[in-house]
Amino acid sequence: MYKNLIFDFDGTIADSKQCSVVATQKTFRDKGITEPTVKDIEYYMGIPIERSFRLMSPTPLDDLQLEEIITTFRKNYKDIEASYLQLYKGMSKQLSMLAEDKRLFVVSSKKTDVLIRNLEILKIDHLFTEVIGSDKVDNYKPAPDGINYILNKYRLNNKETIYIGDAIFDMQMANSANVSSCAVTWGTHSEDELKSEDPTFIINNVTELNF
Repeated sequence: MYKNLIFDFDGTIADSKQCSVVATQKTFRDKGITEPTVKDIEYYMGIPIERSFRLMSPTPLDDLQLEEIITTFRKNYKDIEASYLQLYKGMSKQLSMLAEDKRLFVVSSKKTDVLIRNLEILKIDHLFTEVIGSDKVDNYKPAPDGINYILNKYRLNNKETIYIGDAIFDMQMANSANVSSCAVTWGTHSEDELKSEDPTFIINNVTELNF
């Protein structure tokens, strides 16, 4: 049914929750800011840190403070990603099967170079036609820019394209881009939260990624 599968990364392809929590809390401590709770970090994992850090800070951040926090976070994240980042069970096999006759893409809130590095660490980078990070779009999730970039560049049919993610922001983006959506329940947001965004599909296991 679908020829083009566009994936979110964090919480969908890879379990990066612990990596994000450890790096974020360390960064806020390094900068003398009250660290956000695990619950808040997990909730905002679906949007770029340029937005989420402002939302998680107990006090307003000016542009310079935000830039310094982001720089520190990226260093902290890179230092630990190889130790914490892991694919969900069965994901490599499932993606390899899908890539045999479908085009696979990634649209993530991470920067493109970080996203590529993460995919390389997990040894699945070769399965994707292109990966789109936050630096390739003008407007971040839940705006549809990332999906529209792929649709336009590769002249894809909306009806043959589906976006797969674990957060309400992913479902909102898919709806805005007028493509089908698949919510996965093994990531950040609960099934009830995901249902509220009216996804086309909801799945509970990696093996159900068989569009």
